[in-house]
Amino acid sequence: MSLVWIILGLMLLVIGGEFLVRSSVALSFKLNISKMVIGMTVVSFATSAPELLVSLNAALTGSPAIAINNVIGSNIANIGLVLGITALVSSIAVDKSFYKLNWPVMMLFSIALYYFLYNDNQLIPLEGAVLFGALIIFLIVLIKSAKKDKVIEDVDDSLAVVSNFKIVLWLLIGALALYFGSEWLVDGAKDLAAALGVSDAVIAATVIAIGTSVPELAASVIAAVKKEKALSLGNLIGSNIFNIGSVLGLTSIIKTIPITDSAILNRDIFWMLAFAAVLIPLIIIPKKFQISRYKGLLLVVAYGAFIFMAFKSQA
Repeated sequence: MSLVWIILGLMLLVIGGEFLVRSSVALSFKLNISKMVIGMTVVSFATSAPELLVSLNAALTGSPAIAINNVIGSNIANIGLVLGITALVSSIAVDKSFYKLNWPVMMLFSIALYYFLYNDNQLIPLEGAVLFGALIIFLIVLIKSAKKDKVIEDVDDSLAVVSNFKIVLWLLIGALALYFGSEWLVDGAKDLAAALGVSDAVIAATVIAIGTSVPELAASVIAAVKKEKALSLGNLIGSNIFNIGSVLGLTSIIKTIPITDSAILNRDIFWMLAFAAVLIPLIIIPKKFQISRYKGLLLVVAYGAFIFMAFKSQA
């Protein structure tokens, strides 16, 4: 039964996230915010809402390991699973801005998260405020550099003419779906962990993380098959930055998140740092600025090793 709740929870989170993105974008058009700013801020925050609700719900209901490993596992899955499988379908060209801005910022956020957790075995409101504040600064830099390079974000223009009634309705549907989805997912994850005899942290880093990465994976693979712009590596890295800055940042501002499972600091966070760090040699050796199929295979195999080790450690 726990798997049913997890699947239903994930489905509601996907539906809720979609309605929240649509209503947020439509509302932003009403407020005369530019497409570029909508794409880089509004859409990014709205797409982080499912993970935020799951982490917040977990932290408030006494499951801090789920709150933290929801983000750590998601960041690992974004690189190992989503990027790896997409590269297997079609090789990915890497923009030079990747190592000039996106990758260094992702590493800074990842290392800062490790330091804050290692320092006192918890993430306190002040540290959450630092992470969230750093995210706002990153977004301002991103918007300024996009204006300079005349980057136009891909935002649905049809949402500019949506009625106020529809916006309110979508917001309500999105909020309700996200609330119940996060409740069911966290409850199902706790039950599954108990049934399998593993910790909440393992379920959060594997089952929940894979589940919340499925929509992104599906969209990336479909685009790769159609030979469209398969996946912007910048968007994927941006998602990892948002997970730490907004999801853990905002959650810990509301409630201190303690480390209740030693594996988070002893194992999981090092996997996250390793997957982030390995991207630089991957895009430089041997063919520069390209993630080819065999590099994608390496990422998927490494992700498989992470899943295997996570469950093996509980055996």
